[in-house]
Amino acid sequence: MTEAVLLVGGRGTRLRPLTVNTPKPMVPAAGVPFLAHQLARLKEAGVDHVVLATSYLAEVFEPYFGDGTALGMRLTYITEDEPLGTGGAIRSAADALESGPSDPVLVLNGDILTGLDIADLVRRHRAAGAAVTLHLTRVDDPRAFGLVPTDDTGRVLAFTEKPTSPEEIVTDQVNAGCYVFRRDVIDAIPAGRAVSVERETFPGLLADGAHLLGVVDRTYWLDLGRPDAFVQASADLVRGVVASSALPGTPGEYLVLPGARVAEGAKLGGGTVVGAGAEVAADAVVEGSVLLAGARVARGAWIGRSLLGAGARIGPRTVIDGAVVGDGAVVGADNELRGGVRVWCDTRLPDISVRFSSDC
Repeated sequence: MTEAVLLVGGRGTRLRPLTVNTPKPMVPAAGVPFLAHQLARLKEAGVDHVVLATSYLAEVFEPYFGDGTALGMRLTYITEDEPLGTGGAIRSAADALESGPSDPVLVLNGDILTGLDIADLVRRHRAAGAAVTLHLTRVDDPRAFGLVPTDDTGRVLAFTEKPTSPEEIVTDQVNAGCYVFRRDVIDAIPAGRAVSVERETFPGLLADGAHLLGVVDRTYWLDLGRPDAFVQASADLVRGVVASSALPGTPGEYLVLPGARVAEGAKLGGGTVVGAGAEVAADAVVEGSVLLAGARVARGAWIGRSLLGAGARIGPRTVIDGAVVGDGAVVGADNELRGGVRVWCDTRLPDISVRFSSDC
């Protein structure tokens, strides 16, 4: 048996207003909650038991996924009344695990889309006899991530959390949010208090001489923490840039879910998703965007690289480019919103009230 812990308790503050009514892992990407894509990848890697470590809006998860039978796996839910950090969440999940002390346990952040071969990561962990194996990826600008330099054998040498000076940037290898723990390492994390694995657990293991293995992988990897990244991830899943068996259709330039209506003369492309009950009127253009359930785009509007929340309404000839419109918000006719604008849930913007803004 292979087990996994999925950390899905975060508040998703960088994604607001998408996460006002929905926890980040449950926001739809490519037609289904993003979490569905992660569970599908775990199933394909041979994982048959997943512990979901929930906190924010915890009540949303189980009604959707149930006990996991429909996915061919078992799901167990634990809930933190107060967030205890990454390490605290992992330790809280320990009581629901069934693995033996030396068995591998996968741990994944709930906001990462990757093409990583998860089964191979577990095999390399076993072969190395490591206490913890970390998936690492290389990025052009590592300042927003935890740096993890390794030696020629892959042994981790140090951890630097989000460097603040050029001197601290000693590598372009960053923590990619997927780990394999030996079960007894999880059990050794202090219980009942906040713990950061990045700042406390991993450095402590290094100081004690434990073997931490870093595996650098060059496949697709994207942190979905920002709205633009979330929209990109959805589009990449729709177009098949990264494969997912949870995609409710065949890969292509757009995905129209049952119950949606797209008028003749409307144009869809770039991995766009039109959610159930959503409507796109004639002469509207929707490119590389996500329209959640019940969203409506009026005649002549142009939507690019944006996300429209459930029930949002966009008026005629309005331009939404690289923006987020929250659930139930209404943007009137002939407006122009670009460059990271976020319209809060249930906001009403009158006709011709905003021509351009780059405020976030």
